[in-house]
Amino acid sequence: MGKDKNSSFINEKLVPFFSKLAASRHLVALRDGMAAAVPMIIIGSVFMIIAQFPIKGYQAFMLQTFGKNWATVIQYPTDASFHLMGLVAVFGIAYNLAKSYKVDAFSAAIVSTGAFILTIPMRIDKAGAFWIPLQQLDSSGLFTAILVGLFITDFYVWLVHKKITIKMPESVPPAVSNSFASLIPGGLALVLVWLIRLGVEATPMGSIPNIITFFLSKPLGTLSNTLPGALVAEFVICLLWIFGIHGANVVSGVMMPIWLNAMNQNAAAMKAGHALPNVVTQQFFDNFVHMGGSGATLGLAMMLAFMSKSVEFKTLGKLVAGPAIFNINEPIVFGLPIVMNYRIVIPFIAAPLFNVLSTYVAMSTGMVARTMGVMVPWTTPPIISGFLATGHLSGAVLQLFNIVIDALIYGYFFKALDRDKLKEEAQFAAKNA
Repeated sequence: MGKDKNSSFINEKLVPFFSKLAASRHLVALRDGMAAAVPMIIIGSVFMIIAQFPIKGYQAFMLQTFGKNWATVIQYPTDASFHLMGLVAVFGIAYNLAKSYKVDAFSAAIVSTGAFILTIPMRIDKAGAFWIPLQQLDSSGLFTAILVGLFITDFYVWLVHKKITIKMPESVPPAVSNSFASLIPGGLALVLVWLIRLGVEATPMGSIPNIITFFLSKPLGTLSNTLPGALVAEFVICLLWIFGIHGANVVSGVMMPIWLNAMNQNAAAMKAGHALPNVVTQQFFDNFVHMGGSGATLGLAMMLAFMSKSVEFKTLGKLVAGPAIFNINEPIVFGLPIVMNYRIVIPFIAAPLFNVLSTYVAMSTGMVARTMGVMVPWTTPPIISGFLATGHLSGAVLQLFNIVIDALIYGYFFKALDRDKLKEEAQFAAKNA
């Protein structure tokens, strides 16, 4: 009886609520706007793999053939794609949201893009030239981009609907008329962001991009390389990613010194012939928790590539599987998407937390060798990286075990998404038959 009540509550209350939420204009604009960045992310991923292919012989050959800056040159397209993620997202989100309100979408997108740039502190070089750090335009600034794209566009649209615009004669070409119509709403939107920026700069946070790090740095800094600390750190990483914040960058900025120090202690112990003292190290996360990237999405990527029934997911799977093998998961995070997708939140958090728990237990009990302080490149494919990080076959076996369990965790949610996508495609085909 209890199960029937729970099932009824889910089907009658939760499912309609979340379905309505997913179909809301703001989440649709968010989804469509983020999708605009996916092609560039996939292109950038290919060049990243070429530059960071984790084979010493390959790296040595490329260094000898093309010089010491070869990897930097190869990754120029990566910089041109990954570092524009936030910029593309804010434009795309604002464009799609304004379009849903039947307001001039291009003007609204331009205003929101300018507002996003306004949130970023400018740097000045010795020659007096202004420049913006590219890192602030990529996933590091994505959360700000999402907020600006949604709320500043809403503010802009509200001003337009209130007729707070400059009305040009009908004889004026639409392009010119739209430009003048956006003057007052656009100016007020920028003034609003400017005032918010001034307010934040008057606080210890210093700047808008620092807000998240400011509030997380002290709590995260109290964590050590223990199991509870690892679980909390990983939970924060995943939770931030759900909201479009590059969780790994935020958390590692605080925790990396701790994890690298633990790695160095293991390396020193290994060299001296002593027992390895630490389980939680940088390689613990890079090679055993984040297989496929944050969220442990390798299993999900393989299911998309080989088990999808919908055409869209099959196509997406072919594009994301390759980067996922090298632990690059931006294509799947923004292509599926995972950001702001309530239907994939549970496995995205549960899978890596399981990896933390299983890896810690296996290594602390001696079932699996601990990481020996070797800095294995994060792009090294799982199975290979597990062996290299531990110097033992047990490391590779543990990775394989984790990947299988991760796939099982994602399985139910993947099937539900694929089934619904298949229905959408069938309905679209029937409508256009």
